[in-house]
Amino acid sequence: MIFSWIKNRLFFSCMRCGPAFFLAGAIFLFSSCSGQLGYGILLWASDDPAIPSGTVLPVYIRSNINRVWVAGIPQEYRDAENKIDKFEIPLEKLEFAGSKKKARQRAEEFAPYALTYAETLQDGLPIRETPDNGARRVYRLKLGEIIKILSPAEGSPAVGARGDPLPGQWFYVLTEDGVTGYCFSYRLKTFEHSDGILVSAPKEDGPAEDPELERLLSQAWSAEAYGTMVNSRRVNLEELSLHWGFDPGQDSGAAHIKTKDYDRTFSYSRILPTGTRSWRFEGTSLQMNLRSDTVLAVQFTETGGLLKTLLFVALPADVDDLIVQETARRQELYANIFSQGPVFTSHNYGTITFLEEGRFTWTGNNLLIPQIIPAAALGSGTVQMRLFLSQSLSQTYSGAISFFFNSAGGSAGSVNFMYSLDSSSERQGFRLEYVPDTSLDDIVVVRRSSSPLVLYFFKAEAPVLPSGIPGEALNLENPGGGRTSNNYFNNYDDYDYIEGFGEYSDPEIPFPDEGEAAEEEPELTNEEGLKPVESPLEINQPTPQDNN
Repeated sequence: MIFSWIKNRLFFSCMRCGPAFFLAGAIFLFSSCSGQLGYGILLWASDDPAIPSGTVLPVYIRSNINRVWVAGIPQEYRDAENKIDKFEIPLEKLEFAGSKKKARQRAEEFAPYALTYAETLQDGLPIRETPDNGARRVYRLKLGEIIKILSPAEGSPAVGARGDPLPGQWFYVLTEDGVTGYCFSYRLKTFEHSDGILVSAPKEDGPAEDPELERLLSQAWSAEAYGTMVNSRRVNLEELSLHWGFDPGQDSGAAHIKTKDYDRTFSYSRILPTGTRSWRFEGTSLQMNLRSDTVLAVQFTETGGLLKTLLFVALPADVDDLIVQETARRQELYANIFSQGPVFTSHNYGTITFLEEGRFTWTGNNLLIPQIIPAAALGSGTVQMRLFLSQSLSQTYSGAISFFFNSAGGSAGSVNFMYSLDSSSERQGFRLEYVPDTSLDDIVVVRRSSSPLVLYFFKAEAPVLPSGIPGEALNLENPGGGRTSNNYFNNYDDYDYIEGFGEYSDPEIPFPDEGEAAEEEPELTNEEGLKPVESPLEINQPTPQDNN
């Protein structure tokens, strides 16, 4: 026994009345010829001798090679027929405090949890580096394994399979083989132990380590649709923010599938291997297998016995990071429009004013109501750059913009346009082409309308408005958008263009000659609800402005 050898070395050192260091390769620390280092607190109960955790013990030796303390046995825990007064304790199961006073103070702090242990109710329950269920896992518990509760801990709320906070709290814990970390209590059964032997459930079901499963559980698995978004660089921010994916639920014992069509939870007791890179969730019909390092197939039985397979992917970036990137892309597009305006005006279709934080006002748009703009729409709302253009359309247009109109009841809905910014001349302008729902494939504009409606707005000087004033409250002299004698419109020619019928080969809108006279403004419509005109080009001729 190591203690007999240590006892002889202690005697030799004391005879010389000096410290002994690194004897026979071990590290021994002595505070005096008595050989006592100080005092410590027993963190994990001793079986033989039977000493409960939380007991203050005198400490004599620390061996780093054998990774043990040699501590004294208090009188009340000694065997009357046995003269042994010292025993060995694994390094991790005793906390050295120093002086006796410090040890007693630490024991008082430790007292509320001195006798508290816990049994794990779920195979694979993680112990984490910090109290956060996204933190690195340092240990994976087996079903029925016993751990020591050292103290409660403040941390991020643990989230269940459906994204709701789990009941319970974080604990700083110690495993029987000396690993410390943080574990959430939701899948722990706590109990008190003062004497006797602590026995964990036998560890079974194959090898203790499963590197493939460990790697799988350490990754975030997102819906296959998210992978398609990333690969095509067309991110649907509204869907991405829903965090569709598959969560094995290692912190909660409940696996969760959340996609556009499914929202199901499977409560299980353990994850067991069924073959190469394949596992099943015991107690459920749920199975999973890695098809590649980044593709996970998940199978389950639907009502009626049909076997359903869903694919999930490991994305190259965290979903929250992708949300930040897509948000920044949209903000940049809006900033380009805002910086070129922020006010654009048209004789026929009123004035659009882009405001900060993605807000807008649109006055004088009566010709577009209700065929394009809903009748319930007020003159204000928010803008989103949520749509993408097909490759062919992106050669002509800068992007797509969605106007979400306010209404008295909340929202009147959205109206979508493709747009381009004209900054090549002194007459800076903003071109819009209406995008009906039939031209959309999810979030991509794939074709032009069969009867395209194209609107052209010129840049105008922005009026000075109080911050945050809604569009319907603007007190402009000409809220209807027609011609006015004030200088708000006088510096710009109004120019609107409607492609009403058939194909138009030239996507660009030519500026009219300065001296052309304006035709009489016709009544307008086409298949979108505007009255037909003989020649769509005729209505776009500018009316000379009278600046006098």
